[in-house]
Amino acid sequence: MTDVFIAADNIFSPIGATTAKNFAQLKKGVSGIKLHDDKAIADEPFYAALFDKDKQIGSDTYTKFEQLLINSMQDALANCEVKANDKKTILIISTTKGNISLLETEPNDPDLNERIALPTSAKLVTRYLGFINQPLVVSNACISGIMAILTGMRLIRSGQYENAVIAGADVISKFVLSGFQSFLAISPEPCKPFDADRSGITLGEAAATVVLSSNPKYANNVKVMSGAVSNDANHISAPSRTGEELCQAINKTLDDADISANNIDFISAHGTATSYNDEMEAKAITLANLQSVPVNSLKGYYGHTLGAAGLVESIVSIQSLKENLVLPTLGFVTNGVTNPLNVCKGALRGNYKNCLKTASGFGGCNAAVLFSK
Repeated sequence: MTDVFIAADNIFSPIGATTAKNFAQLKKGVSGIKLHDDKAIADEPFYAALFDKDKQIGSDTYTKFEQLLINSMQDALANCEVKANDKKTILIISTTKGNISLLETEPNDPDLNERIALPTSAKLVTRYLGFINQPLVVSNACISGIMAILTGMRLIRSGQYENAVIAGADVISKFVLSGFQSFLAISPEPCKPFDADRSGITLGEAAATVVLSSNPKYANNVKVMSGAVSNDANHISAPSRTGEELCQAINKTLDDADISANNIDFISAHGTATSYNDEMEAKAITLANLQSVPVNSLKGYYGHTLGAAGLVESIVSIQSLKENLVLPTLGFVTNGVTNPLNVCKGALRGNYKNCLKTASGFGGCNAAVLFSK
């Protein structure tokens, strides 16, 4: 089976414009979540991890969403030898909302329908960065980032491409925030994943890029070993009550990599801090016999970055493997799930080789991916 290596990556977030700057901030316990009073997004103050309004992102040609993708990809590509204009390179974009915020500011006409279409953004970004192959767009709720990584891995292993540039982004707008508020899912304070006192999601903005390659020159880098997706078929917004379906994705991921649960060093969970998601994940991890493995959630640092979440959190996990450092779960104090997990309260140091990343989303979708060094 073809090895797929992480050739380069980038996190472009409110706490840093590169992976290195982000990880340095995370090691200091810095969170991008702040209290915001922005009437353009919500009538009342709300907690979120947002880019500073005085730092211009976007232009007359490119929206904020598109500019975030461009900024992230430019940094990642600058740090490896993979070229956008190589016929062996594919671009895959991950997002849940894209330019949907334009519904709030632009007249409702055919031009708007064209502008908010995800293929439109993909074409603009492709043209700007010089990709020559037709891009792919993955938009499957909150597993989009992981699903995009798995799509890139499979396209490389199929022999269709040697490289895959996977970039994800989402922007928080009134449309997005009000949607989660309608579910009563937004926390009135910074989120507390897996904690007994958790009260919901905190949203966030970010972009992230992972460059995958089968080129042997990256053979000493972290590898994407395997991954899988599943679906609860349970409810349009509520997850499975048993965790069996996420467990299926986890087991399939481990089986495909020929790795047992005993070989997993840590888990980067989805950990949204809603009562149902955290409970379901805890059940799934327990069913997979991983309940004693150190688990963290990064939502307390970034908030839930939607289509970027799977990428942002995968990159942090990859960096954790490189530095042999597992970050604590910001906001977690006391176990709040019926199947207790080994949730990291403090930074852990060790000799780590294998990390499992999980995610779940609306529509009952689940995903898991395994990274190894």
